[in-house]
Amino acid sequence: MSRIAAVHSVLAPHRYSQREVTDLVARLCLPEGADRRPLDRLHRNARVRFRHTTLPLEDYAAPADFGTTNDVFVSAAVELGAAAVSGALRAAGLTPRDVDLLMFTSVTGVAAPSVDARIAGLLGMRPNVRRLPVFGLGCVAGAAGIARLHDHLHGRPDHVAVLLCVELCSLTFQRGDASPANLVATGLFGDGAAAVVLCGARRAAPPGPTVVDTRAHLYPDTGHVMGWDVTGSGFRVVLDPSVPKVVREYLADDVDGLLGDHGLKREDVAVWVCHPGGPRVLEAVDEALDLPDGALEVTWRSLEGIGNLSSASVLHVLRDTLARRPPGDGAPGVLLAMGPGFCSELVLLRW
Repeated sequence: MSRIAAVHSVLAPHRYSQREVTDLVARLCLPEGADRRPLDRLHRNARVRFRHTTLPLEDYAAPADFGTTNDVFVSAAVELGAAAVSGALRAAGLTPRDVDLLMFTSVTGVAAPSVDARIAGLLGMRPNVRRLPVFGLGCVAGAAGIARLHDHLHGRPDHVAVLLCVELCSLTFQRGDASPANLVATGLFGDGAAAVVLCGARRAAPPGPTVVDTRAHLYPDTGHVMGWDVTGSGFRVVLDPSVPKVVREYLADDVDGLLGDHGLKREDVAVWVCHPGGPRVLEAVDEALDLPDGALEVTWRSLEGIGNLSSASVLHVLRDTLARRPPGDGAPGVLLAMGPGFCSELVLLRW
């Protein structure tokens, strides 16, 4: 089994209340004279109080082409990503030269050389460090990344692997787009990064949960549910209202299958680490799994405090979970996220 040695998260530098963001969206997205009450209701129902942005809020009013915005992404992603990785390694008692594999995920910008290559050089990682930049997994990438690092460490138990997720969702903002999907997204997503360090079974590591097993499920005929339309102005969000329905239809069987492989049931799980996809999605998760009261409390608090950070969010929730009192020696936990595909990734943990 691999062990989670440390998690470190970093937020974009500018923090705003939901009301400030809503006022900007009303000004830049709604037609002149339009009734803004539906927008106010959408943003209020997102249950997000504050969010962090890469740029000062007033800068989003200025038109910018995709290339200019992507340049901002690359610069900010390297800065935030380097801080997240160095903080996680420091917390694990490791140095950049200890890293054998660096996996980088994002769905809000592109770069070649990739962001991980730039960070590896900036932090002084070994020239033979293995790198794996991944684009397109979106919100599921935090869980999927842990699962793929676990696969690597199973074969190389003396290695140290790092997952870095950087999502600068505000840079995908579409001015003049009053579609329901865009208005929902502008009320939900924020900017931030997170890094998690995993150590193989033969590598000394600080106390932390071990990864026992993982499970992935790509759901049939759901490609239309979530993703991007790539346009001249950048990434335009695809967000279908059927996401909670898909969760209710499939998630319980996936979780029960993973737990059943290890002689466990849902009531045995002491800790649930869930990606904060949004209120309707979290309600669907709660309902599908019939969770006890308070099981998703850390996730709800993360959603309220910083919004949905796409791939980085579940790592923020994991960090906040680890900061709490450990659930007890040998206690099982489940980390889960869902994203474009439409798909889910589950990780069975044991403290």
